[in-house]
Parts: sequence; C-alpha cells; structure tokens
Amino acid sequence: MPTQPPELDRETERRLAAGLYNETWRLIELPARSPAQDDDLIHTAHASRYHWSRVGEAVNLARGEYLCSRVYAVLERPEPSVWHARRCLEILTEAGGGEDHDLAAAYEALARAYGVAGDREQMHDWLARAREAVEAIANPKDRRPIEEDIRSLG
Repeated sequence: MPTQPPELDRETERRLAAGLYNETWRLIELPARSPAQDDDLIHTAHASRYHWSRVGEAVNLARGEYLCSRVYAVLERPEPSVWHARRCLEILTEAGGGEDHDLAAAYEALARAYGVAGDREQMHDWLARAREAVEAIANPKDRRPIEEDIRSLG
C-alpha cells in the first residue's frame, strides 16, 4: 500500500506555501538561470500551490495558479501558461473575485500567456481587460506591480 504524505500542522503548511511562493519569485527574477534552476522554478511554484490547497483560501489558490502561469510564461511554455492563467481566473470567478488587484492580475496572466503562445488578438483583448481592471485597484502599492507587468507586455 502506498504511503501518504505526512500530516503537517497548519502553520508549517502555511509557511511552506509562502516560502515556496517567495522562492519562486526569487528564481524568476534571476538575470540568468541554469537548467536546474528552471526545474526548481517549476517545482517550487507547483509545491507552493499544493500547500496553499491544504491551508489557504480561494484567493491563495488563484494566486498560486497565477504564479504557475507566470513560471511557464517565463520559460516560454505557452500551453501550461494559458492553462494555469485560465484556472486562476476560474477560481477567482467561482470565489467572487478576491481582492481588487487579483482580477487585474488574472487578466494580465492571460495576456502574458497568450503573448507567449503567439496569439496577439487574445493577448490584446486580455491586456485591455487588465488595463481596465487596474483602474479599480484602490491601493497604489497593489496597482504598481500590475501596471509594470502590463507595460512589459506592450
């Protein structure tokens, strides 16, 4: 009989999810990565998403899907990038939207994923939605990173 993963207390699980999320961003921001670091990029994003599924709320799951989409966009792998961006938006929609910046981020993820896929029409459609959604973000600190991501796409 296969063994089950060990049960972790909620705080440990939460710390793992957040730590892996932050490690994924550290790897994304490296100026150059080795193939092993690219592997770590994929695995840390998915591991973070998994741990959030055990202790997080819908918004954490959506943000985990966003991160997976971003990783695959960085690695120029369109199919999984689009898939995870769509899951991000689906989770947010089912949960009622998350915080005001989450919807803009989901739209930006879809624009980025379709850009990697070479589908300029879809990319521009999602970019337009992202730009509109950014206007609804109340806190400038939440708005700025998404605006920068949108600018990086054109």
